[in-house]
Amino acid sequence: MPRDIPVGNGTMLVAFDEQYQIRDLYFPHVGSENHSAGHPFRFGVWADGLFSWVSASDWTRALRYREQSLITEVLLTNATLKLELEVNDAVDFHENIFLRRIVVHDTSGVAHGTREVRLFFHHDFYISESAIGDTAYFDPATLSLIHYKGQRYFSVSTDAPEGVETFATGRKNFRGAEGTWRDAEDGRLAESAIMEGSVDSTVGRTLHIAANESAEMFYWIAVGTSHGAVANLNRLVRERHPSALIKRTEDYWRAWANKNEIDFAELPAEVVRLFKRSLLLTRTQIDNGGAILAANDSDVTDRATDHYSYMWPRDGALVAHALDLAGYSSLTRSFFRFCASLITDEGYFLQKYNPDGSRASGWHASWDARTKQRLAPIQEDETALVIWALWHHYDRFRDIEFVASLYRPLITRAADFLVRFRDEETKLPLPSWNLWEDRRGVHTFTCASVVGALRAAAKFAALFGENDLAATYSTAANEVQAAMRLHLFKPHLKRFARALMPSHDNQLHPDETVDASLFGVFYFEAFRPEEMEVQMTMRSVEERLWVKTETGGVARYEADGYMRAPETPSSVPGNPWFVCTLWLAEYYIAAARNTDDLKKALSLLEWTVARALPSGVLAEQVDAQTGAPLSVSPLTWSHATFVAAVMSYLKKLQTLLHAD
Repeated sequence: MPRDIPVGNGTMLVAFDEQYQIRDLYFPHVGSENHSAGHPFRFGVWADGLFSWVSASDWTRALRYREQSLITEVLLTNATLKLELEVNDAVDFHENIFLRRIVVHDTSGVAHGTREVRLFFHHDFYISESAIGDTAYFDPATLSLIHYKGQRYFSVSTDAPEGVETFATGRKNFRGAEGTWRDAEDGRLAESAIMEGSVDSTVGRTLHIAANESAEMFYWIAVGTSHGAVANLNRLVRERHPSALIKRTEDYWRAWANKNEIDFAELPAEVVRLFKRSLLLTRTQIDNGGAILAANDSDVTDRATDHYSYMWPRDGALVAHALDLAGYSSLTRSFFRFCASLITDEGYFLQKYNPDGSRASGWHASWDARTKQRLAPIQEDETALVIWALWHHYDRFRDIEFVASLYRPLITRAADFLVRFRDEETKLPLPSWNLWEDRRGVHTFTCASVVGALRAAAKFAALFGENDLAATYSTAANEVQAAMRLHLFKPHLKRFARALMPSHDNQLHPDETVDASLFGVFYFEAFRPEEMEVQMTMRSVEERLWVKTETGGVARYEADGYMRAPETPSSVPGNPWFVCTLWLAEYYIAAARNTDDLKKALSLLEWTVARALPSGVLAEQVDAQTGAPLSVSPLTWSHATFVAAVMSYLKKLQTLLHAD
């Protein structure tokens, strides 16, 4: 299920599914640890002897955000119960507290009388991603229900005078026990005070609502590493009042989203709206320690036995570049420092990392069992793009002391590796994994990123007075560029090949598949957009990868089978990806010679808006025939690519207007 409305503060992240159930709760890092392990936290309502969980089919749900903020705006309606609930969720911008405001409206139409409505909040914690050894108990000292294990504490309470009016703790998934959520379905809880092992809990709150009137309540979860920490947070909520914390959080994020006063010219309002929403959603996926996570959507584990809650240096570099374009340099400085702490002594990045900087799971072998040779277990573009993005960061913000601190540990270490990691004869980079992580070879995208990185490193070396080193990097960049033109551009195809692939005879043979990543030949400045090789290549991308259905958009590459529905016609290259579609927009922008030329790019920005969820969330891809979101959502890369494309559009528009 898509994670429609995530809320977080860089240390704590709470993500909901499309049925408005909390499904992921991360702390102390964005992406780690997931203390729900993807299991739902249920929210139920009892009225007039009837009970319903809001995830049930008798509810209609509208999941959105308040404008320009990370406060949810959820509307839940139940015709049978004759109730409407307005709900706002937030994670306090400064403290690790999840807050929820609920306003219950009576829609019965009865002219008089009072209704009793009971609200139930269920918690299915898997503390530190395991159900073993958890404890849940009612704590009279804090008027809250506490779950804990080791150094992870969760304090649950409400704004009732007695804190938690009614509660239950119990066993789950053990000898037939489903959990305390079943106890709530008769409208009452057993009030068992403590349970250990595989446990869950439910708390309740009763409201009395006059006919056709409303009642308001607040609920919260405070998170910390000790009982004292959550007790203090719980006290803060009561003293300041949860409404004040929600208000300050709304104000903070609205100020954050508008801090740079960007001139959006005449961009449509819906494009500007998604731009700001994309910035905010991107921020929810960034850990305060510097890791930029690909996505935090645990549903993917059901089909992959792994998830996207990792920092890929490639994704992170491209996201950082987008944030720099939009003026969010403090976030990107943390990312670059994080990268400097990760790079190997050899000068490259591994496939991916956990939010705390430890090495993540991976499938890039360092040994070829067939040839009995050692392999570099890398995607070389990940190393190159960090250096490329760092130069653009410096070029915009000119924070010379910051880049000086990274010059030896990151920049020259990586650039020296890029110079070495080449074939002596062809001058091309040696084989590594591609950006899609599905094949190993010498990829055009990778080569272009290496050219961009080496040119960036040459500029850094010149900046710090090392002209000989600058010449070495510049020469290597020119050699790779020339080798790309010689070996990867195929005149008979009138475009670049996707890659040169090693075969059993240890020779490299061209992979002639059209791939959207070929946009890299101009984006990383290996070639100019107006060069014929680029124009012909991007024309092939447009013609061969555009999805010719009502959905539209650009597929990753020809005959892409990833998450492809079985009934998809063979004429469809694959499902459209937001990043691939926006790469085509970037080409239209780069190649534009007048403002009319920008209309095609604008149409792709509007295409993206039209295929976002109502909340503004962008998935990884959409179904080629139905347009439904597929794979993880939100995908940080999708949102950052939209931000980057909008900024490119505005910059080019100003250039063209001034030229006129």
